[in-house]
Amino acid sequence: MASGNRVDLSGNPVKPITICMIGAGGFIGSHLCEKLMAETPHKVLALDVYNDKIKHLLEPDTLPWADRIQFHRLNIKNDSRLESLIRMADLTINLAAICTPADYNTRPLDTIYSNFIDAIPVVKYCSGNSKRLIHFSTCEVYGKTIGSFLPKDSPLRQDPSYYVLSEDTSPCIFGSIEKQRWSYACAKQLIERLIYAEGAENGLDFTIVRPFNWIGPRMDFIPGIDGPSEGVPRVLACFSNNLLRREPLKLVDGGQSQRTFVYIKDAIEAVLLMIENPSRSNGQIFNVGNPNNEVTVKQLAEMMTEVYAKVSGEPSLQTPTIDISSEEFYGVGYDDSDKRIPDMTIINRQLGWNPKTSLWDLLESTLTYQHRTYAEAIKQATAKPAASS
Repeated sequence: MASGNRVDLSGNPVKPITICMIGAGGFIGSHLCEKLMAETPHKVLALDVYNDKIKHLLEPDTLPWADRIQFHRLNIKNDSRLESLIRMADLTINLAAICTPADYNTRPLDTIYSNFIDAIPVVKYCSGNSKRLIHFSTCEVYGKTIGSFLPKDSPLRQDPSYYVLSEDTSPCIFGSIEKQRWSYACAKQLIERLIYAEGAENGLDFTIVRPFNWIGPRMDFIPGIDGPSEGVPRVLACFSNNLLRREPLKLVDGGQSQRTFVYIKDAIEAVLLMIENPSRSNGQIFNVGNPNNEVTVKQLAEMMTEVYAKVSGEPSLQTPTIDISSEEFYGVGYDDSDKRIPDMTIINRQLGWNPKTSLWDLLESTLTYQHRTYAEAIKQATAKPAASS
């Protein structure tokens, strides 16, 4: 139940606010809306093109929070209602983005427009109307680590300062211009710089969030079931799709890239702290990830295969993984970072937040949901049509 007696980290009462949430119908937005409805008195103006992932919060209208959430179907590219909705709220949270790696070098124009051009009015409306902004960026703004440029046998590769990513000291290193995979990271970095400049020159109260692979139920899409058949989602959804269809998991360039993963419910706790502690969050950029959950993509595939066998009761395939080149999988122009390990110093100091959920537990939660939700649909989609008599 929503609590009207919430206090911030300094012990002060938290006043109910109205939040304009752009992208509320997505993976992160749906979990954040759930949290806000269940545990706080805040109101949400939920903006998105689709509302499938938050329908359970909108219907029926007898739900205890029915008067605290309104859905507005709009596309921020071309809807004149956007500024008035931002003006109606105390805080705007911008989650809208194209954030699927397969799109970065095959749809670079859409990627740049979505993550930079389309976000500019949101920033301007917040700044011009003196409204606070929490903007979701990405860990991809860091690009490649310094360590990736060292010789493979260099002892400096073991020095955390060469690969742990810090908000205020790490450089943002991208590949060459023809590597269009960096279109997303570059667009995200530029909108961060615009927000920061609005804060410096025009007094915009902002917080920038850099997610490091947030994982959980309702993330991404399963191709041909709740997304386009030809789509290529992010790594965990790709692997989930293969597991559900009993196909080998494809390891791009051997799956040697290293990543960290954090449970969506842990991450949402961090966002709620940002919402309710503006004095500790304004002007800050926060990494939100779990450095304890670091694996190579190959290790992730092996762990997911093991977890899925447990939750589904199905035996593992004789050949659970196959190697594929990045050019074959993503197309020409793909490039990648080697490691993404977040420095947690700033968010721990400002908000006292630390993630709790292990990689095994978050995979078990996610794959249990996906198996329950998608398994039957996958069977129907892949079933051969009956022979005509």
